[in-house]
Parts: sequence; structure tokens; C-alpha cells
Amino acid sequence: MSFAWTSESWWWIALLVQLLAIPGTLLPLLPGLVWLPLGSLVWLAAVGWADAWPEFALAMLLFGLGLIADLLALGLASARLRASRWSAAGAGVGLLIGVLGLLPALPFGGPLLGALFGPWLGAMLVETWVTTKPPRNLGWLQALRQGAVVGLAVVAGLLISRVAQFLIAIAGLAGFMVLSFR
Repeated sequence: MSFAWTSESWWWIALLVQLLAIPGTLLPLLPGLVWLPLGSLVWLAAVGWADAWPEFALAMLLFGLGLIADLLALGLASARLRASRWSAAGAGVGLLIGVLGLLPALPFGGPLLGALFGPWLGAMLVETWVTTKPPRNLGWLQALRQGAVVGLAVVAGLLISRVAQFLIAIAGLAGFMVLSFR
């Protein structure tokens, strides 16, 4: 008994690849929305450009919207508080350290708590350090307060971005299913 590769079997593979976007949008450090265009590329390779271009175009559009959501969420949260450009980098390093469980102050919660506490701590430390230097030259107490507020804003931006990307992933899956059942 042999298995024949039909367009239906390729459709299921494309859908499974796109389903990987869901955990990727919810869990930090996993690829998220990039799975939408990759799944549509599988479908495109199976049925050809003439039949699969709408699915591919939708996946690329949604992937672009996800990137914009990331940039807006972090940028607006930081810009509103006049944060330094280094606070996002500090949050990224803090996220990596928090998710990998390298924060010794977190005896409970593991990677999930580290994904929230790590970016806050990273952004806070970097912002505190930067704002004590010229041209801001704040005192340590004011710099620490500014850093804590910026850290909270960065974490709020990350959470908003995750929710937006999750909704975009759901829309991408629904759009793929609707468009491919023509």
C-alpha cells in the first residue's frame, strides 16, 4: 500500500505549518507569525501560483502587520515616557534571561514569570543606568523610578503585542481555510 501525495494532503501539511503560529505568538522566543507565509508557501508549491496567490498574499500581509504591531507596541510605550533607545534592548536581554530561568530571584513561576519579570528588570536596569548619565543626569532615585516605569511600559507593550499577534494568527488561519476552499 502506497501513499499518494494529493493536493488535499498538501493542504493539511500547509495548515499544520500555519498552526505553529499559535504557540509562537503566545510564547516568547519562539517564531510566531513567520509560520503563516511558510505554510502558504507549502500550499503555493503544491498547487501553483495561479491557485494559491491569494493565500500567500494574505499571509505576507498579516506577517507585516505583526511586525508593525511589535514595533508600535514597544515604540509607543517607550516614546510616551521619553525612554532611551536602549530600554528595548535591555528588555530583550531580560526576556532571554527570564525565559531561560537564569533569574535566581524567581524560585517559582519558571519561564512564564521570567517572561514578564525579565523584560521589566532588564529595561529598568538599562533605563536607570542611562538616565544617570548626561544629558538627562537624573539622580539615582529619580533614575530608578524612571527605569521602573519604563520597564512596566515595555512589559505592557510586549503583552499588547502578543495579544495582537495571536489575533493576527487566528485571522491568518481562518483566511487560509476560507481562501483555499474556493
